Amino acid sequence: MGVYLSTPKTEKLSEDGENDKLRFGLSSMQGWRASMEDAHAAYLDLDDSTSFFGVYDGHGGKAVAKFCAKHLHQQVLKHEAYSAGDIGTPVQKAFLRMDEMMCGQRGWRELAVLGDKMDKVSGFVEGFVWSPKGDEANDHFDDWPPEEGSHSDFHGPTSGCTACVAIIRNKQLVVANAGDSRCVISRKGQAYNLSKDHKPDLELEKDRILKAGGFIQVGRVNGSLNLARAIGDAEFKQNKTLPAERQIVTANPDINTVEICDDDEFLVLACDGIWDCMSSQQLVDYVREQLNSETKLSAICERVFDRCLAPTAGGEGCDNMTMILVQFKKPVGSDTSLSSTQH
Repeated sequence: MGVYLSTPKTEKLSEDGENDKLRFGLSSMQGWRASMEDAHAAYLDLDDSTSFFGVYDGHGGKAVAKFCAKHLHQQVLKHEAYSAGDIGTPVQKAFLRMDEMMCGQRGWRELAVLGDKMDKVSGFVEGFVWSPKGDEANDHFDDWPPEEGSHSDFHGPTSGCTACVAIIRNKQLVVANAGDSRCVISRKGQAYNLSKDHKPDLELEKDRILKAGGFIQVGRVNGSLNLARAIGDAEFKQNKTLPAERQIVTANPDINTVEICDDDEFLVLACDGIWDCMSSQQLVDYVREQLNSETKLSAICERVFDRCLAPTAGGEGCDNMTMILVQFKKPVGSDTSLSSTQH
């Protein structure tokens, strides 16, 4: 059977929600791949004023993506700078913290539960991680103390995942990204990338990879990984003389902060299974067209998958697909045609 199934799995896991500022819809589909390695998190109300959306595209297994879907937003929340109003610092630290938390006995055990090693008994855990509901975001969480045990020398997983998250607080939008999942905003119909795809051939990435003792072969880090940044992938992070940000592969995200304005219509977060098939502008055009007749945002995500899905196995359109569509609600009574002409 190899990497691909004989027929694609087109069942979709979808969810919708809204509050007074935003509406969102999301969906995920396994497609032609032999297993589903994407995960996601959507919390409309991470706290009283903040929404959190994240897409995590796993490689080499699903455990790291699921770990991030379960823990990353909690680490943002608990950082002391977060309560002081800073979002950028906590989210950057949360990305790097994922790698720290996945080490040792406790990290090993958690990954075993979330991954394939204990699938038979982890049905409950699966459901919990797959589609987190808002009220779980504020569950009690501890400081993740290290445990002594048979795997206390565990350096972290050989598998990994991308992470692309969008955090919206009032008019502020913070996007953090490591890897090639992407966040795009539609501003008056124009697509603007709010994240950069971290491929090994990018000058900045190549420079870090080579300085850390790695190499690039056929566009891949050390001939194997086609990403320059990711959470997990511990084998590329073993240089003891370098900080986490300067390892061959780093979880350190690029962070982009923008002010949401009246021209902003919606935001898309999606894994590369979508971007391999559609450009940012093509997707924005398609979503805008769908919004004329479709009010259920998850249904639009589902149609994007059907449009991207390859007719046969191999090549583009065969990856797992995950997409989150977030629509900004206009203030009631605001005349958008008027507000867009004001400076």
